[in-house]
Formats: sequence, C-alpha cells, structure tokens
Amino acid sequence: MSEWSHIPILEGRHVRLEPLRVEHVEALSLAVTDGKLWDCWYTSVPRPEGMAGYVETALAMKERGQALPFVVRDAGGEVVGSTRLYQLDPQTPRLSIGYTWYAKRVQRTGLNTEAKLLLLTHAFEKLKCAAVGFETSWFNHASRTAIARLGAKQDGVLRNHLRHSDGSLRDTVVFSILEAEWPAVRRHLRAKLEVG
Repeated sequence: MSEWSHIPILEGRHVRLEPLRVEHVEALSLAVTDGKLWDCWYTSVPRPEGMAGYVETALAMKERGQALPFVVRDAGGEVVGSTRLYQLDPQTPRLSIGYTWYAKRVQRTGLNTEAKLLLLTHAFEKLKCAAVGFETSWFNHASRTAIARLGAKQDGVLRNHLRHSDGSLRDTVVFSILEAEWPAVRRHLRAKLEVG
C-alpha cells in the first residue's frame, strides 16, 4: 500500500490522530458543540446535524486519493476534532494540512502544537515532502496567527479564490514550510511543547 494512500495512527503525549471513520460522526457532532464552532462565518466547520455529510465528503476525498482525514483525540481518548492532509501531490512531493477544527476546550493548548508536529513529521520524514502548505481565510486572524506561530512563512494571498460557507468570496492566505526549514521548525515545535 502506498504511503500516500495510507492513514497512519500518530500519537504523542497530548493527542492521538487516527483514521477518520463513519463511526466517529456522533462523537464529532458532540465535540463541535463545544464553542459552537460553526458560528464563525469565515470557517467551514460543520453544524452537528451536518457532521455525517462532512465525514462522508472527507472519506470520498480519501477514496479519490485527494486527502488523508483524521479524527483527533485528546490525551484521555475523547474525540475533540478533526484534521486532514489534502492536496496530495506525491510527484512533487507536496501536501497541505487543513480542514482542522477542535472543541473550544482544547484550543490554544499543547494538543494543536503536538498534532501539527506529528503531521509535519509524517509529511517530511515519512512522505519526504519538499514542502507542506497551509491555507486559511483572510478574515481568520486566529488561524493565520497560529499557522505563522508554527514557523510557516506566508507565500501570498489568492484573491477571490473560494467561497466561504455563507457564499461570500474568500481571499485565501497561503503559507508553507519548506523541507530545508523543517529541522528548525521541528526544534521550535518541540521546544514549545516542553515549555507548555
């Protein structure tokens, strides 16, 4: 089985990432209510009643070779969100990390830092990526700050690139981490986890 079509289990002290399955819909529907995450007009976090469709879309992307979707569990094993490797390009090789959302109670904790460290380690050290990208809405300042805090550099802004969930046009801010930058980023993320 190609590494680019296999969803691994990635585990650290604060977080466990495992392959997303239909069986996770109920737990994800509960997790998303912590903070009513769908209320932000510039994000695409599903409402509880839309979670089955969200998971179905993620699994369809996996079947088409477009994404590797994960469910996110906290240190106690509780489902607290979801994330994805997507825009899979094994020829370059390159991918993006996104479709990430977490229950409010675990936001801005070591869980996200460690999740990103695990995903980036997989991308750079297992899949041998030349670059890893991140994208977010121009208006999602918290996400932009969090991505920059990882050590990613802003590449630019794609104007009128996509649509927000409310139908308005979205300017997408694009970031990346290059293979040559990975050792410093890895050191930085490990240090953040030690402090946290």
